[in-house]
Amino acid sequence: MLICDHYLPPDMYNPIMEGHLRETDFYHVSHIEIVQCQLALVNALIERWQLRTHTFHFPIGECAVTLEDVAIILGLSTNGLPVTRPTLSSYEALEVECLHHFGVAPRRTDCRESFVKLTWFRRLKDHLVLDNDIRIQRVLCMATRVDYKEMDGPLTLLLTWAWIRLPFLSPIPDNPRVFPIANSWCNWERDYRPYRYHSLAHLRRLLDDLQEGQFVWEAYAVDRIEAGVIPADIRHHSVIWSATMPLISFECIEWHASDRLSRQFGLSQASLIKSGT
Repeated sequence: MLICDHYLPPDMYNPIMEGHLRETDFYHVSHIEIVQCQLALVNALIERWQLRTHTFHFPIGECAVTLEDVAIILGLSTNGLPVTRPTLSSYEALEVECLHHFGVAPRRTDCRESFVKLTWFRRLKDHLVLDNDIRIQRVLCMATRVDYKEMDGPLTLLLTWAWIRLPFLSPIPDNPRVFPIANSWCNWERDYRPYRYHSLAHLRRLLDDLQEGQFVWEAYAVDRIEAGVIPADIRHHSVIWSATMPLISFECIEWHASDRLSRQFGLSQASLIKSGT
């Protein structure tokens, strides 16, 4: 069984930092408190993770964490200026870096000064096996290896996603008046400590027997979250939550494959056989 490195957050920020947090769109996520890990549930989800499709495979269909989940669970903005580090200063440096990470390099016409054009990254989909969602999907893929004994990453996002989508597995009821939604489960151990000791075998059996109606496909519909709870600056970008597109995080390019997850956006799932997936 994997052991989760679930780090405790630092003390709350000084009030004078509020302006900077709002400016960088980290204000909401900075208010998330401790959400204790449930090791058996994390392991049960990993067992359902498919490397080929980068989705969870349940008896009722495929599902995964999407940009919508990131925005509403963590309160992170999904649109705006990127948070990045210093860029490379020459085409030669870009070429070396891309060859190292992707095995292919852009042509000079694909670059502009120290930038690589987005169209080149889009074409990478034809050459690389791309992941669904930045960071959490990459961590899940690594965790499926038999020699992998620990995992870190945004476990609060993963656990909260599972409790929202599979409410019968939740240690406590959610709170439709709380934002970010992750805080609905902060310190859940105080209310239901025995949940921490639910076994992998028990949770595996529950997922094996999952029936239609037990999974919440449209988790953030108006009848599930009270009006006005999701701030306007988060809801404003909902138009891109269902987009199928590459997500870029420094050297990582991951694919937001929302075309495989249409039911999570209230749409009918089209057949994916023609695309060979």
